[in-house]
Amino acid sequence: MMDILTQLQESMDLLCTMFIAGLYYNDTHHDLKTFNANDKVPDLKADAPKEVQPLDPQTFKDGQAEIARDIIVQAQRIEYLVSELPGLQNSERDQLRIIGALEEEIAGLEAQRQEATRERDEVFGQLDALLKSVQRP
Repeated sequence: MMDILTQLQESMDLLCTMFIAGLYYNDTHHDLKTFNANDKVPDLKADAPKEVQPLDPQTFKDGQAEIARDIIVQAQRIEYLVSELPGLQNSERDQLRIIGALEEEIAGLEAQRQEATRERDEVFGQLDALLKSVQRP
């Protein structure tokens, strides 16, 4: 399972991608209308790739609404992940106390690991001596 910060980073990346996709959708599917008398709609050549492929107004609005819903859901996911970050509900003093307790726990576990390593080396030494003492019949 990914940690919360990794999930948060991936969610932010996805949100940025969704924003870009929304801008691209609006840029390529808007209708070609002029806003005032001086505006001109360029003539598109038949063999040139169309930069704008207008959709009918209802389809365009439905697409915009779907993109907006997806962005809102992703933003809510990000808010949830931020709320799940550790330490937001603890004061600095509490966090330092928790870190101190974890450091003590790590020190105890490290001592156990060193003892287990010493025992392992001792057993390997005994096994090595035993194997050296075995002779062929």
